[in-house]
Amino acid sequence: MVRPLSLHRPAIRRWAGAVFAGLSLLAAPHVGAEETEPAHGIAMHGDLKYPPDFTQLDYVNPDAPVGGTLVQAATGTFDSLNPFILIGRTAAGVREYHFAQLMARSWDEPFSLYGYVARSVETPAPRDWVTFRLDERARFHDGTPITVDDVIFSMEALIAHGLPRFRNNYGRVERVERVGSDGIRFHLDAEANRETPMVLAMMPVLSRAYHAAHPVDRTTLEPPLGAGPYRIDTVDPGRSLTYARVADWWGADLPMFRGLNNFDALRFDYYRDVGVALEAFESGEYNFRRELDAERWAAQYDFPAVAAGRVTLVEAPHHRPVGLRGFVFNTRRALFNDPRVRRALVHAFDFEWINRTLLRDAYVRTDSLFANSELASSGVPDGAERDLLVGFADALPAGLMDRPYDLPVSDGRGRNRENLRVARDLLAEAGWVVDQGRLVSGETGEPFAFEILLSSAADERIALAYSDGLSRLGIDAEARTVDSAQYSARTATYDYDMMIHHWRVTLSPGTEQTLYWGSRNVDVEGSRNYAGVADPVVDALIDRLENTVDRADLVTTARALDRVLLWGDYVVPLYHDTVDRFAYWGALDWRRDADPLYGLVVESMWQAP
Repeated sequence: MVRPLSLHRPAIRRWAGAVFAGLSLLAAPHVGAEETEPAHGIAMHGDLKYPPDFTQLDYVNPDAPVGGTLVQAATGTFDSLNPFILIGRTAAGVREYHFAQLMARSWDEPFSLYGYVARSVETPAPRDWVTFRLDERARFHDGTPITVDDVIFSMEALIAHGLPRFRNNYGRVERVERVGSDGIRFHLDAEANRETPMVLAMMPVLSRAYHAAHPVDRTTLEPPLGAGPYRIDTVDPGRSLTYARVADWWGADLPMFRGLNNFDALRFDYYRDVGVALEAFESGEYNFRRELDAERWAAQYDFPAVAAGRVTLVEAPHHRPVGLRGFVFNTRRALFNDPRVRRALVHAFDFEWINRTLLRDAYVRTDSLFANSELASSGVPDGAERDLLVGFADALPAGLMDRPYDLPVSDGRGRNRENLRVARDLLAEAGWVVDQGRLVSGETGEPFAFEILLSSAADERIALAYSDGLSRLGIDAEARTVDSAQYSARTATYDYDMMIHHWRVTLSPGTEQTLYWGSRNVDVEGSRNYAGVADPVVDALIDRLENTVDRADLVTTARALDRVLLWGDYVVPLYHDTVDRFAYWGALDWRRDADPLYGLVVESMWQAP
């Protein structure tokens, strides 16, 4: 099992202490390192799609006109321009547009990275070390070159002060050394896995000189020094943020960026909630909007500008896994410790009635962490997946090996009687009894009551419908919507009974699953193990997932992990669809003959003449 990472571990403590003291750990010779050839990119599994001499990505137009402003909406507010720490609510786009990273991801492959600040990468077959060579053209926005010292500082600062995922991932570096004047080699410890070099390649690069006077561990509304294609231009705290394209940006001609970042300016305007944001879009206050709610798309996009042809509506199928969105049980609470209780509350959610009555039958039920992909489990485990799970048979829920995981189905009439009967039986089995219409503990007499924490008014009606179903069991579930700052603070410290969350996944799941479900993150504030999962089988499957060598093994392991998590009933799954919906004012364009796996890439769009 993977051990929790801490700066108090001897190897990390010695390394971090030396860096803080200004000592050099970078002059060690290459001892025992397997030599290999530098490459222009790195793939998690299999071969890279693009050859060393590629000049552009397939989904871009290298001759796209440059100019115009893309304006989008964000909800809530922001109070920081520092996206790397737990404190504060960061403005939209800072990490993606203002900062640069060692390598960049292509969105028409499951998981591949190509040159950005680092022009090349090399790693041996065991992936126990990785070397990056920096591009001599790489510059921060103030014109100063990006150096090896900046990369070392970035990792040191993010381990010491950054989000838990930075400490978790970069803490797997055991030793660092210089390789010539432009190279850096990370030697990885025994806790590293095959994905660790990929994670290091996505490291944001911070300026050591700048942060000597601007501590990394503080929130700020002063634009920090970055190196990305855009720089923060104007800030209206909590209301709006504008990025200006860096006209002479050093990375514009890199193969990964030719044809991207075509707007002169990007602006994010903040609105109280999605309803107000949609009204603003109807009025033309911003010009590009993604719509995540299929029911809202069907009911509220018939305003005059659409009929007049000034607003264009687009529906585009995508091929990415949709992830898992649902009501999350905080199993740190004694109320939800018992899996029978959780299963009972899964039965109380009447998806068929909600979908028909509230959502215009626009959705399908989500029944997998990796729905809409080959990674989703289904049926009963067989073949390689069954062989893998047999090794954990004694620790698996009864029935997992012999029955499919099925979500309860109602008749859609709003009564949900059969499922509520099953729920009552499960609750009675777990020691809950009905007393004068209220469900109470048979042992203590305490009522079954909890709060559903929400951040979006759009979720209220779903939560209220669910609460109504729970009330028929004698359960008092109160839906409570709070502002974005309070929601972030409470979820970061696990101060909730139940919440709604969406775990987004890719076609190449790996290290992030530790943050989502790993026991090492149960008590780490700011992690995303919102359910409080602490299961040795889950840990073992995540460890295997992180170290898969080929695609077939990845698929098998992902399906097994998916199945074990579903059978744990940590979430009441909600719903999804497989279409991207967006609307825009005026003449925006993109490569319409391209079909990236992950859907439309906004950075590939341009303002049409």
